[in-house]
Amino acid sequence: MNFSGEIKREIVKDLPPKRCCMLSLLKGFLHTSGNISLDKGERSGFSFTSENERAAKYMLGIVEKLFAVPMTVAGAVRDPKHGRDKLTFLYRGECASEFAAEIASPHKCGDCNAYYVRGAYLGSGSCTLPTDGKKTGYHLEFLLKSKEDAEEMCDILSSLQLVGSILMRGEKFVVYFKSREAIADLLSVIGAEGALGTLESVSAEREESNQENRVLNCLSGNADRAATASAKQFVAFTRLKGKRLLPALDKTLADTLEARLEYPTLSLAELAEKLCVTKSCLNHRIRKLMKLYTETL
Repeated sequence: MNFSGEIKREIVKDLPPKRCCMLSLLKGFLHTSGNISLDKGERSGFSFTSENERAAKYMLGIVEKLFAVPMTVAGAVRDPKHGRDKLTFLYRGECASEFAAEIASPHKCGDCNAYYVRGAYLGSGSCTLPTDGKKTGYHLEFLLKSKEDAEEMCDILSSLQLVGSILMRGEKFVVYFKSREAIADLLSVIGAEGALGTLESVSAEREESNQENRVLNCLSGNADRAATASAKQFVAFTRLKGKRLLPALDKTLADTLEARLEYPTLSLAELAEKLCVTKSCLNHRIRKLMKLYTETL
């Protein structure tokens, strides 16, 4: 199961505890994957389309619980991309206009907005996490039908201390989050604790991997700098020796020059060990030789 499915599976485990929260969840679902028609007469009612069997069954159960009425299957379309049927469910029976009005009305309970977001995620939400070998990062989004719907979604998220961004994709509008922290906050708000644990686990593994890469890059950078310094020393000492300055050097500097020429790939620490001196002492000698080389140019 992908991460989006893991979140949805958590959402459908339990029913909201209060009627107003149930209505808010249904409203969020219908705003993202269906319609609420407040027209009088035959066109009043509500409908939704879903390819997720678990989500559809859950929402049909909520409608039954709220209104004690069944929804009918109004159509089925094959989704070639995912290889599934998209089913459309519809209710336009007796009291349809009253039911639609109750769903569409504002709900004032302090938990209602969080349940609205739950329903919206069930309807059109998706979330991806970083994957090794792929250019994917943290991304959670809701797909909305209009700019007004997207702005309303952002207002509801804002009431929960969540700040979403809006972009247009084709004829749809997307409300999205790109940071791990924002996604973690949203999962906490909608009660997806298991998915939150998965997110934190992936984040910890990614941070550990990033830390290892930083260390390796640092070591690699240090190795590159050491190799460059060694190469410069080799060139300078070769030229000093070619100028026949070796006899004029004291023994410690002469030994250092000869050792570097004999072992051009050794690090400073390794060369110091060869000469039985400290790294600090060897560094002091090399600086003297490099200064002498510069003065002879």
